[in-house]
Amino acid sequence: MLIGTWNVNGIRARLDRLLEWLDLRQPTVVCLQELKANEESFPWDEIQRAGYTAVAACQKAWNGVAVLARGTGTGTANLIEAGLPGMEEFGARVVTAEIQGGMKVMSVYVPNGKSVEHEDYARKLEWLGALRDYLAESFTSDEKVVIAGDFNIAPADIDSYDPMRLEGTIFHTESERAAYQGLIDLGYADLFRDLDPETPGYSWWDYRGGAFHKNLGLRIDLILASPPVSQVCERVWIDRDFRKGQKPSDHAPLIAELAG
Repeated sequence: MLIGTWNVNGIRARLDRLLEWLDLRQPTVVCLQELKANEESFPWDEIQRAGYTAVAACQKAWNGVAVLARGTGTGTANLIEAGLPGMEEFGARVVTAEIQGGMKVMSVYVPNGKSVEHEDYARKLEWLGALRDYLAESFTSDEKVVIAGDFNIAPADIDSYDPMRLEGTIFHTESERAAYQGLIDLGYADLFRDLDPETPGYSWWDYRGGAFHKNLGLRIDLILASPPVSQVCERVWIDRDFRKGQKPSDHAPLIAELAG
């Protein structure tokens, strides 16, 4: 079983790349972020023709998240909840679905925060606290749960290309990392870091200044999983090939492989 997550930075702009990726990698379930599409412009038909069922929380021009599950039959993917209760003002940033087999899958797009001086920084921390509360109230440790997406946090120094210079800046603050740790403390494992404690594993590179070719990146795209999932995870990798080529997103897909 393959679980993927990808901030596509505009699903219409990146649709050809997404369909190519789905055909080549054949993931079982995928979390997408930053759709930048409303219900009418979301490519429901194209995704179905590719062999997937989509559950999405859409928003025109901004945000937007989706869960895609391979298969198109009844029960392939069922919506549990669109949105994060009490955080509706932040836009379409969470969608949770149950896929065939009973796994609960949440696609998340954590607010950016802009800068530590900006009012959105405090609101980002508030949003992360609400996410933790929702997870604590909604799921138990014996359920198969995956939370995947763009967290807009570099969890530790190894996850940043220049941790000394960027220390204390957005994505690198103690408060953001503490909020992230709050999710881990619920019993979730960061699948990439658990299996590979020494590789930076960058998933995002700025479009500017040749950052991708210089590997000046951040690891901000994460797959967190409850024990029944993390215990059968065999491999996690960054699909760097899809950060290359024509019209790439500034994020690369992240893929986890589970046994069975």
